[in-house]
Amino acid sequence: MQSILLALALSTVPAPPQPADQARWKQHAAAVTITRDDWGIPHVKGKTDADAVFGLIYAQAEDDFNRIEMNYLNAMGRVAEAEGEGAIYRDLRMRLIADPDSMKAQYARTPVWLRRLMDAWADGLNYYLSTHPAVKPKVLTRFEPWMVMSFTEGSIGWDIERVPLEQLAAFYDKKPAKSGPAPAPADQEGPEEPRGSNGIAIAPSRTASGAAMLLINPHTSFFFREEAQVQSDEGLNAYGAITWGQFFVYQGFNEKSGWMHTSSGADAVDEYAETVTESAKGVTYRYGAGSRPMLAHRVTIAFKTAAGMARKEFTTYRSHHGPIVRQAAGKWIAFRLMDEPIKALTQSYARIKTTGYDSFRKNMELHTNSSNNTLFADAAGNIAYFHANFVPKRDVKFDWTKPVDGSNPATEWKGIHSIEESPNIKNPATGWVFNTNDWPYSAAGPDSPKAKDYPAYFDQAGENPRGIHAQRALGNRTHFTLDTLIAVAFDRDLPAFDDLIPALVDSWDKAAASDPLKSKLADQVAALRAWDRRWGAGSVPTSLAVYWAQELWRITRADAESEQMSVYAYMAKRTTAAQRLQALATASDKLAADFGSWKTPWGEINRFQRLTGDIVQPFSDAGASTPVPFASAQWGSLASFGARTYPGTKRMYGTSGNSFVAVVEFGKTVRAKAVTAGGLNGDPKSAHFNDQAERYAGGRLRDVYFYPGDLEGHVARKYHPGG
Repeated sequence: MQSILLALALSTVPAPPQPADQARWKQHAAAVTITRDDWGIPHVKGKTDADAVFGLIYAQAEDDFNRIEMNYLNAMGRVAEAEGEGAIYRDLRMRLIADPDSMKAQYARTPVWLRRLMDAWADGLNYYLSTHPAVKPKVLTRFEPWMVMSFTEGSIGWDIERVPLEQLAAFYDKKPAKSGPAPAPADQEGPEEPRGSNGIAIAPSRTASGAAMLLINPHTSFFFREEAQVQSDEGLNAYGAITWGQFFVYQGFNEKSGWMHTSSGADAVDEYAETVTESAKGVTYRYGAGSRPMLAHRVTIAFKTAAGMARKEFTTYRSHHGPIVRQAAGKWIAFRLMDEPIKALTQSYARIKTTGYDSFRKNMELHTNSSNNTLFADAAGNIAYFHANFVPKRDVKFDWTKPVDGSNPATEWKGIHSIEESPNIKNPATGWVFNTNDWPYSAAGPDSPKAKDYPAYFDQAGENPRGIHAQRALGNRTHFTLDTLIAVAFDRDLPAFDDLIPALVDSWDKAAASDPLKSKLADQVAALRAWDRRWGAGSVPTSLAVYWAQELWRITRADAESEQMSVYAYMAKRTTAAQRLQALATASDKLAADFGSWKTPWGEINRFQRLTGDIVQPFSDAGASTPVPFASAQWGSLASFGARTYPGTKRMYGTSGNSFVAVVEFGKTVRAKAVTAGGLNGDPKSAHFNDQAERYAGGRLRDVYFYPGDLEGHVARKYHPGG
């Protein structure tokens, strides 16, 4: 298909607001008070929930309008309008499920109470733009309430983003596609940082105060969420992390309930191989003893060029299983996923007003939080773990890790697993539950569900080093306080090295005296032999171990995957002595070349840096940065810092991992502490752009000002939106 220039460039100049709009905006603004504390965090209070939503999104726009706009451009499949031709297929992928006409129709069917919130959301953003004429949106000069339907759940990735772009492009452009995973960037060393989060809930029997506690620790790309409090006279009072552009607290707490989502290993999506017949009359696909018409839909993707705005048109296809996303072995592959935006938005918002376990569980019965597990604690002392929330029932005789036969009615989903049918946990005897994006079968230690009792599709993640670490750190520990829960969240063990380092030491011990690596590596092996396998800014063995393991991972990953083995197990058990020692020599040489000696402390290498407000951060060894003592989740660090080198740098800079950390105690009143990566505001000129960097790196959480009395003496500014 040929790209053609639009006759007229799409206008980025908004239409002047109508008097009715202005009157409505001002009415909302007068009913809202925003209190900024001494960390810049907005505490938003409205008369009604709609007023509070208006004020909350206005405050978010003050802090980082750019991220709000980009989140919605991505969700609606309009990134190419801002970034150009390279984003066309990313947009096409989103448009397979985010159709504007469909979203407008669903908005019209939305319950009145929720539609009021959606209206207030759009009003808050439009009022912000009208009162900040210096802010120039890339594309979205006016927000419409239906746009919320494109972004109803606050995870860092949408389910549709599992579709490989290259194969999507190959299908819709009729070009051959390469098979296999995309290669890592040329400058990326070692494994990719695991995505996900940590959550821990502690029962009253294990706490010093006799109140339940919760650790909220999302591992996302940095600066992905706002921290805020939102309140109304209609009973709303929630605090926590809010994905930019949304009007609900995604991971947080109110006076009665606390919730923490972690990425789930449950299988919530499927691929169906459709047998198609193409003719002049259209496309049909086989189903049972007959056939069905493949639905065709025209999609136009606008994209920016040097000459103006252009567009590329596609005819997309959909079977009753879902949109067609690629072709394999002569079949068209349909992608099936949860797609119920009204219910999803209802669940996301109603969650923040739950009043304890019973109401939270009822909220979970909407089953639209498709990609997450949830840790829970409440003021009544309940703790719980909900494994996933949207798991289709399937016939277990089929292999659901591969495309199934779309023509066979037996492959249809048979409803959604209920909460009772899922490997969930409430108030276990162990007194704690956790999840680190691992399986549910160790979430409460010996009181965990048993894998044999559930279909295999309930978990595709297995165990991971952070899960092993969490069980060790929790163990039989009692008398938890907020500070000791923080200590667990920043426990310094790196358990992935428990098997790796002994294997390396054994290889050196058994090496012949004549082996040149025997003498070259004597000091390095001695340092690793004596290492307690705990990270620290001043730790030389941490630097050496990480560089060695990255190199060993790089040279063995393909072999491990070809044998369907864990890379960790392969490195510890299947690598040769020569591979282990040579990888250590390579790591030592690299450290010496980059830093002058292999004896370089970890904090000299592993750094946090924030130089600009760009979504994709630049990094420079010449710029100011902060040493970070904790390491990658890849090696089992609970406090995760996903760092690597970049073109022109020798130091490693983090872009993901611990992005927000909070601990909450649900006593007669709520007590909490928190820290955000860098700072809350996206403007480098703001005092709150990087004011939390030192606290973040040191794991020194600050007090959360949840009650008016907590705010006394900590108010930096109090105002109405637009004031």
